[in-house]
Amino acid sequence: MHPADNDVKKAMMSALISLPLLHFDSRLVFIASCLCGGLSLLVVLGYPSRKLLLWDRVFASLATGPRGNNAILYEIRTYDVKPSKMKEFVELVCKCLHLRTAHSELVGFWTAELGAMNKAVHVWKYDNFAHRSAVRHALTNDKEWQGQFISPALPLVEKQHNEVAYLVPWCQLGKPPREGGVYEWVTFQMKPGGPALWGEAFQAAINAHISTGYTRLIGVFHTEYGLLNTVHVIWWNESSDHCVEGRRRAHEDARVVAAVRDSVRFLESQQNMLLTPLACSPLK
Repeated sequence: MHPADNDVKKAMMSALISLPLLHFDSRLVFIASCLCGGLSLLVVLGYPSRKLLLWDRVFASLATGPRGNNAILYEIRTYDVKPSKMKEFVELVCKCLHLRTAHSELVGFWTAELGAMNKAVHVWKYDNFAHRSAVRHALTNDKEWQGQFISPALPLVEKQHNEVAYLVPWCQLGKPPREGGVYEWVTFQMKPGGPALWGEAFQAAINAHISTGYTRLIGVFHTEYGLLNTVHVIWWNESSDHCVEGRRRAHEDARVVAAVRDSVRFLESQQNMLLTPLACSPLK
């Protein structure tokens, strides 16, 4: 046996011993996830096949890792609007949004200026999943909302997408220092493993950018449903040009460079959008 194989075996046994046992129908289930020299290993022993559907819950908790100490969740909804209908869509949203916010809290509503086209992004806050279910049920039965917004909005939208996310434990939802400015929505696709793997390095990179003072952090969200290991970061900037100049200076800052170099070890891909808030958005 190769010496490296012994190291892998020892790591697996250590993980098996340290992890708690899960009981499905009085059978023991051991789960060990080891990262050894770039090798990812999953060991599952003794699970009854009829309980396979329960693994979704187990894997979800392993993938998402730590989050805040409360059940508050955020639904991120993204709509692709027909190119010729964006102006009409925005006007309809601003006209009818009060019908929707009567049911739950809106964090922000934006349209994409750069990085995507004809896209609307809005974020809704819920106390927990039960709260969201109750709101969705109420909206279905709200005749004003259905008649004044849903019916006329459907022909304007080509595609809808939603995610459920939590604020990371070290971040509270922020606000811009004033109205106006632009928002940068940065999406990071991280390597599997969750914040337990990359959280510390990612936080250091975010804090390094904050320390430069050129931008204001609004929120850092980590997905629970949708594509896992996705992190959305919202920044506020005075203007597009101010954002570009600030980023240029940040790239010359040794603290930022060092933190980013450390965090990119866990990065799969990254995408940026420059967003403009709607006049009716709470975050302006």
